[in-house]
Amino acid sequence: MKINNKNFVSIAESNQNFSKVAQIADKNGYVVIMENNTPKYILVEFALAEKDQLADDEELLEVSQRLIEQNRNAYDELAKNN
Repeated sequence: MKINNKNFVSIAESNQNFSKVAQIADKNGYVVIMENNTPKYILVEFALAEKDQLADDEELLEVSQRLIEQNRNAYDELAKNN
């Protein structure tokens, strides 16, 4: 995720005007909420967060399939013994 300083909002501002913060997230995809000049929270649209989670699941499936293929002989031997 590229960080854009237009997306930085103080925690005080987010408490006082959450609808404005939500509009920034809608427009730019996310908002970084700062506390004491340090990033504390990220506000992101739920659909985007869900999409990122699905990508992680797909990566996990790819890794699992690769490990199965790399160890196919061991799995075949185990299957014979059971």
